[in-house]
Amino acid sequence: MAKALIYVVPFALALYALIDLSRSEPAEYADLTRWGWIAVIVLFPVVGPLAWILISRARRGGPGTLRSPRAPSSPGSRPRPTRRPGPLAPDDDPDFLWRLEQERRRKDRDHPGQEPTAGTDAGT
Repeated sequence: MAKALIYVVPFALALYALIDLSRSEPAEYADLTRWGWIAVIVLFPVVGPLAWILISRARRGGPGTLRSPRAPSSPGSRPRPTRRPGPLAPDDDPDFLWRLEQERRRKDRDHPGQEPTAGTDAGT
């Protein structure tokens, strides 16, 4: 069983690194092309995948990084979380909140004196 780990662990590391590489952005490549990283990961069984994982995490600034080149570390400050592009929750989307406020004002203007409907704040 222990002898199988000698083959399984490097293969699993390489597989993880290749999948992570396929999902990464060009800014995380650290001056190597995607094909260059594929060659490093495949040709250097344990060192290649570990190099990709450590370098990409450091450039990404994600959890488990040694340092983040995007945000200088200063004593007493916590690193800011980075957001990947994607849909926002309605409460976090300023455009959605603006449209909601405009709709509320339009309803108030068109129907003055009408009680607010459930789900809206009456006092604020």
